[in-house]
Amino acid sequence: MFGLGELESAIMDVLWRTQEPAKVRDVLDGLTGRKLAYTTVMTVLDNLHRKGWVQRELDGKAYLYQPAVGREEAAARTVRAVLESSGDPEAALLHFARTASERETELLRSGLRRKSRRR
Repeated sequence: MFGLGELESAIMDVLWRTQEPAKVRDVLDGLTGRKLAYTTVMTVLDNLHRKGWVQRELDGKAYLYQPAVGREEAAARTVRAVLESSGDPEAALLHFARTASERETELLRSGLRRKSRRR
């Protein structure tokens, strides 16, 4: 995700897959293929909390973490941030539209129709 480091993104992926509040140990166990210290994961979760990516609730002596936003909303925020940082959002969006697949084009059309009906 735009604005997140590789480990932060991997941790968010674990939390999104889990779909329930998780302790640091649960997140660490979900990071398959990585040898990380418990304290490393704890620090990254604390940073994600500070950045507003995760919520946490004290459960005894340990925190339970869960995503503050869903994967889809986070992806939409990423697209928005990329467009805004492009220097020319209109040109970037038009370039994307020209390179979109037929399925992506239909999804965009459908979403725009729903948006115009809500106005």
